[in-house]
Amino acid sequence: MVLLAAAVCTKAGKAIVSRQFVEMTRTRIEGLLAAFPKLMNTGKQHTFVETDSVRYVYQPLEKLYMVLITTKNSNILEDLETLRLFSRVIPEYCRVLEESEISEHCFDLIFAFDEIVALGYRENVNLAQIRTFTEMDSHEEKVFRAVRETQEREAKAEMRRKAKELQQARRDAERSGKKVPAFGGFGSAGMTSVSPASIITDTIVEPEKPKITSAPVRPSGPSKALKLGAKGKEVDNFVDKLKSEGETIMPSTGKRGSDVSKVLPPPVNMESVHMRVEEKISLTCGRDGGLQNMEVLGMVLLRVTDEKNGRIRLVINNTDNKGLQLQTHPNVDKKLFTSESVIGLKNPEKSFPLNSDVGVLKWRLQTTDESLIPLTINCWPSESGTGCDVNIEYELQEESLELNDVVISIPLPSGVGAPVIGDLDGEYKHDSRRNVLEWCLPVIDANNKTGSLEFSIAGQPNDFFPINVSFVSKRNYCDIQVTKVTHVDGDSSIRFSSETSFVVDKYEIL
Repeated sequence: MVLLAAAVCTKAGKAIVSRQFVEMTRTRIEGLLAAFPKLMNTGKQHTFVETDSVRYVYQPLEKLYMVLITTKNSNILEDLETLRLFSRVIPEYCRVLEESEISEHCFDLIFAFDEIVALGYRENVNLAQIRTFTEMDSHEEKVFRAVRETQEREAKAEMRRKAKELQQARRDAERSGKKVPAFGGFGSAGMTSVSPASIITDTIVEPEKPKITSAPVRPSGPSKALKLGAKGKEVDNFVDKLKSEGETIMPSTGKRGSDVSKVLPPPVNMESVHMRVEEKISLTCGRDGGLQNMEVLGMVLLRVTDEKNGRIRLVINNTDNKGLQLQTHPNVDKKLFTSESVIGLKNPEKSFPLNSDVGVLKWRLQTTDESLIPLTINCWPSESGTGCDVNIEYELQEESLELNDVVISIPLPSGVGAPVIGDLDGEYKHDSRRNVLEWCLPVIDANNKTGSLEFSIAGQPNDFFPINVSFVSKRNYCDIQVTKVTHVDGDSSIRFSSETSFVVDKYEIL
């Protein structure tokens, strides 16, 4: 087979991208492509057309054509196989098969075309290998960069340590009233005066808070000595670099709150009596079915901000039939809760603590009953000639739930490039740094209880496990809610606000 050129053109024969694999002039290729639409016979199902000198093998791409120009003595079966590979490469780089999108990614397409054909002859490559070759992903390069960054961080840490030693020695000399010693080092043998040492310490170490001492005033002015960023600035630069490489950085806070507060915003209007119903699920499933362990932990947290509403009782509605284990706070009247499902203090004269979250009721569900799994994940990897075809589907078994921000993370083998996505419900994201395919679904509820994802990639069936799932829900799994809040005296109702959250602690398919 001798392939002369590969081109993407409009139905009028205008060339958008063309790659010649033999010596051909621009006028020649433009003339061949301009004559191509006039040679096609309408109403026939052929995917090739011949002239006296060349053969056109083509495939329609919506409003465009993918055209291969070959010699007449080439093998038409090989031509068609090559054409199919060319047609699969284009959607990898262009989300929409339009002229503007093709023009924008023309160089990416040309580089990919060069991986398929070299000097007019087809290379033995598949789509995953083409993606890997064009990305030029190198494990050795990653290792080299990691080592270099580690060395740079160690050097900066050593410089900061030396600078602190210099500053401490200078302080000790000032306190004792002695002449400040000169410090050599940092590759400079001529540091014999005090000013260079003070300049180095001023630029490397953050200044301390002012103290009431008789220490002399430090000289001010521009410094040309060795400068290192402060620790906070170094961390910021490192975080910015991670963000530029596609990593998601969670902002750090001084206090570590509950997992629920990280994913659900607090309600806008909070009453003086506020309830939080929190649940966490920890689940481990086998890839071939079978629930190894499932544990749901829940708690009702009460927060009172008005002293007038301190002596209250909570009416609990428990319609759950899954076999929960309930437990109340030691200061809660257990007999009252058992008989009337009401939470109140043992001593009715006492009030609940103000401005603090108090856990008044908690529950636990542990089971291996597969019918209680809220969201089932079924993964079918099957080996093919070029790797694995993977089919994944989900099904919401607990239809009363509404799961938001669902992310199903499928591990991928390293060094094989990006997966080729087929049928897809929702959206996907390929994290090449962590070798993970993230299947993202904004909402899963009774109206959207099933969905599937298909993709192909080089690898073995065991490479796609364990699968991890994360989600958040404003409806709890166990049907327990606070329906009413009353005063201890008079049983008059009190306005209250509540928020419910159901989050994932661990959700694995092994």
